[in-house]
Amino acid sequence: MNRLCATALVAITLGSPAFALDKITYQLDWLPGGDKAPIYVCVEEGFCEEAGLDVSIAPGRGSSEAITKIATGVAQVGSAGIEALMAAKVTEGVPVTAIASIFNTGPHAFYTTADKGISELADVKGKSVATSPFTSSNVFLPLVLKQNGMSEDDITLTKADPGALGPLLMTGQSDVIIAWLTDVTRYTNQAKEAGKDIVVLPWDSAGLKLYSASLIASDTFLTEQPDVAKRFVGAFLKSIQFAYDNPQKAAEDTAAMVPELSAEDVIGSWTDASKLAFNPVTDEFGLGAFDEARLASTWKLVAEAQGLDAEALDPETVVDRSFLPDGM
Repeated sequence: MNRLCATALVAITLGSPAFALDKITYQLDWLPGGDKAPIYVCVEEGFCEEAGLDVSIAPGRGSSEAITKIATGVAQVGSAGIEALMAAKVTEGVPVTAIASIFNTGPHAFYTTADKGISELADVKGKSVATSPFTSSNVFLPLVLKQNGMSEDDITLTKADPGALGPLLMTGQSDVIIAWLTDVTRYTNQAKEAGKDIVVLPWDSAGLKLYSASLIASDTFLTEQPDVAKRFVGAFLKSIQFAYDNPQKAAEDTAAMVPELSAEDVIGSWTDASKLAFNPVTDEFGLGAFDEARLASTWKLVAEAQGLDAEALDPETVVDRSFLPDGM
């Protein structure tokens, strides 16, 4: 075969549909940030492309919006709290399914400073607590208080802009704030600047044991393109592991795709968030896995927190483990 023919054959082969990348849109459940690093790693490190995928990433404004966009076909796959998906299954019957766990631990926590003398969750009784108006933590607050022998009447709760929570805590205007474990580095740095030591009280350690952020996908996508979905899950889990093993590179990858963020902005948040993905639960069940008992516990807590009928949903119908890599 002469060189001209060989070149033509290569051009035809590479241009054939067999070599085309499958295009999918990944819907974030919030704005880009360090806790979203794995999807940017997937693109920047070439894991998505190696899996035959061309992935575009869309910002979001909450789990409910992400679920709606995926349900309506605006995106095929994305991230959202499985708590929100469970509630949406009951109230709206959304055609969306969770296909892998991202964070197997809830992100909710109380933050305080050492000078307040609060060392365990029960110590918040009688204290002033500030929270953001729209955080999903507010849904679980009455429940975690109840689990620890209190009610909302035992605290003085105020709502403030998210950006004001740190200053309220550091200046002593609030004894406690409610924030996510993805912000430990940020609040620790603010405390140091104020000459204080931060104290973090995770709600998971106080009884609120549940799954949180998960990979979700439209049922149509899963039915019509199951191979694409499985390849994406494999690439995404590979990206989470890479980001955990290489946090600095993960931060750089994220900053490369999101110009308004710097690697310095990202690395602290990702390091904090990664602990929600890599922990004793992961050691026991594996990265991305959904344990049946923990999933059932998650639904029980969601139903109680939101006043839903616990019998209205079989939590196993919310997930499909068949897209996880073999052996998981």
